Amino acid sequence: MTRINEPFKKMIGFQEAIKQIVVCAQPLGTEWVQLNEALSRVLAEDVVYDINMPPFNKSAMDGYACAKADLYEELTLVDTIYAGKNEVPSLKQKQCVKIMTGAPIPLGADMVFMQEDALIKSDGKVVCQNKDSKENVCYLGEDIKKGDVVVAQNTKLQARHLPLLAGAGYDQVKVFIQPKINIITTGTELVEPKETPQSHQIRNSNASQIIAQLNELGIPHNYQGIIEDDEDSLKTMIKESLLQSNVLVMSGGVSVGEFDLVPDILNDLGFTIPIDKTAIQPGKPMVFAHCNGKYIFGLSGNPVASFIQFELYVKPFLFALQGSVYKPLRFQLPISTSFKRKKSVRHMFVPAQILDSNEIKPLKFNGSANIGALAYADCLMEVPIGVDRIEENTMVYIRPL
Repeated sequence: MTRINEPFKKMIGFQEAIKQIVVCAQPLGTEWVQLNEALSRVLAEDVVYDINMPPFNKSAMDGYACAKADLYEELTLVDTIYAGKNEVPSLKQKQCVKIMTGAPIPLGADMVFMQEDALIKSDGKVVCQNKDSKENVCYLGEDIKKGDVVVAQNTKLQARHLPLLAGAGYDQVKVFIQPKINIITTGTELVEPKETPQSHQIRNSNASQIIAQLNELGIPHNYQGIIEDDEDSLKTMIKESLLQSNVLVMSGGVSVGEFDLVPDILNDLGFTIPIDKTAIQPGKPMVFAHCNGKYIFGLSGNPVASFIQFELYVKPFLFALQGSVYKPLRFQLPISTSFKRKKSVRHMFVPAQILDSNEIKPLKFNGSANIGALAYADCLMEVPIGVDRIEENTMVYIRPL
């Protein structure tokens, strides 16, 4: 990995930008939702178990329960115990019960030998043929003890959490309120996907991408359409949109061109703009602004750049706004081929594939509008500031998509 000395522009590094963005988030309060509606919501309190799990000593498999001391004896079968049976006998010496998985272990028994190891003699006596049989008992409270916190406050609930909440008796869950999000795209050249673009037009791909990213987060949103590059129209739409939402996500109009109007409009509307460009590639131009509990992200008009900006900046902010912390999966794998770039003043994110050999293959990438490369990628490879070349087999950081 070669580092070269290049002049650095005054751009905020992406980690510092995340810190500056997240610190502005003010959670919106809490509410109660039904358990079956809690997926993707963020817990506003610890989930505490009110019982032990298991709530009794239970059988780990189908078999025969007896005392360990009697394992070498001929056992008299006295009952069959199934899961959910209320009345369970106490065993005397040299007795056993047939028992099903999940059924309570009777008093006098401290082990279960497997059904496959049982020999039923002609007189009905039961003999265990495996003298090395294990206990096969799940003991009271060995998984969870009464009073244990099983899911902590500020956890974003996934499917794997919901059985724990159900087991703890939570039919309703206290969660942080989700933000109301509006989406608009800017650009006189844009038409919606259903339309056939004329020679001077392109289809709007950014809106569908942002909508999909919000859907993956489980956050409701409202798409308000395309706004032409007209200052009055854009200012009116921003003001109206913020009457109905906490967060406005925009794409386009945030660079330094003559018709990139968003930063000036936000200044006129009294917004503080702590971020207007960050040291990432692609995606340097990006606006984050806030004013009185209203937040605006002005993402790049180029789809790959806006996708990456959403992943790097919008996701952590939306987590923080709901009282949680976004922790992206990030790890190292070796690169399968050498990689080089012309300039190294920004932290680069390259669409790449994870090969069957557990190596990283950077995809041909022609810049921030090259959505084809992103579509074939299953991760983003990171190239740090100051690095212009990476040799084959060098370990690189990736972020799975």
